Amino acid sequence: MRQNPVKSAEPHDLIVFDGECVLCSGFFRFMLHRDRARKFAFATAQSPLGQRLYRQLGLPIDEFETNLVIVRGRVHQRLDAFAAAMRALPGLWPLLSACRFLPKVVKDPLYHAIARNRYAIFGRYAQCMIPDAAVRARFAPEGF
Repeated sequence: MRQNPVKSAEPHDLIVFDGECVLCSGFFRFMLHRDRARKFAFATAQSPLGQRLYRQLGLPIDEFETNLVIVRGRVHQRLDAFAAAMRALPGLWPLLSACRFLPKVVKDPLYHAIARNRYAIFGRYAQCMIPDAAVRARFAPEGF
């Protein structure tokens, strides 16, 4: 897992997700509704900010096989990203972050199998969602 610090003047952590992927967009909506403390800002991988972050991390900018979850400047990818997001939620959700303790030889192939087949299994939007004003306010500004 690459853990490059990402500098930001914003007080939020960040979740970058594939806006065309039904599964990834579902993760975004899940986090949006459960992140009552508004800890996270959001960006699509297709946005200029998402593209910049993927490039900085040496990730492809046209195939988004991992969401990024950035907490206190630390970048999490794959199942570790999911775990980092779950740790930030209230209630019992942090229990799901235990998946970070799975051996890399188990969790990476599992994550990649789902990521490679996510469009076939869950579908794909023709374009990124167009959020209403309230949801748009949760998206990170370009200079994040």
